[in-house]
Amino acid sequence: MGAIERNGYRFEPEFSVVGKSGAIHVTKNGKFIEEVHFDFTGDYPEHNQIEELVNHYCFQHGI
Repeated sequence: MGAIERNGYRFEPEFSVVGKSGAIHVTKNGKFIEEVHFDFTGDYPEHNQIEELVNHYCFQHGI
């Protein structure tokens, strides 16, 4: 799963298969902004779940 870019922001997901948890690292122009944590079920997080989290973040922050 690669990074997602929106309006100058970059969202880079990482996750632990063992812990069934992950985080999306939010950066802008190479500067770290924050980390968005999430949990998932199954072997890996679904791409749609990551997209939805990014969309929600962008909506909340007016991106």
